[in-house]
Amino acid sequence: MSTLRNTVRLIGNTGQDPEIMNLDSGKKLAKFTLATNETYKTDKGEKVTDTQWHNVVAWGKTAEIIEKYVTKGKEVAIEGKLTHRSYDDKNGDKKYFTEVVVNELLLLSANK
Repeated sequence: MSTLRNTVRLIGNTGQDPEIMNLDSGKKLAKFTLATNETYKTDKGEKVTDTQWHNVVAWGKTAEIIEKYVTKGKEVAIEGKLTHRSYDDKNGDKKYFTEVVVNELLLLSANK
């Protein structure tokens, strides 16, 4: 059961082209947002789609694959872990940030 701890699996579409960074350490970092949709019907029978946006980051080889193959609108499946961090903005206010750190990536959209 220990493998179930802090595991996130999402299938969705990328919100923009990934932001790729080459760090001084030689590591590559990819950042993008992922939209997941849930559809349900109201009591009146109206169809409603709820879209949730997730901040996603990937490192190393996974970031290289994302740089090469992932663009805005692509459907992907990811597995990773949920992380939380905070920082102080330029006004000294504490900001909190939640993101999914990718361990595995599956490209679902056909190349166009």
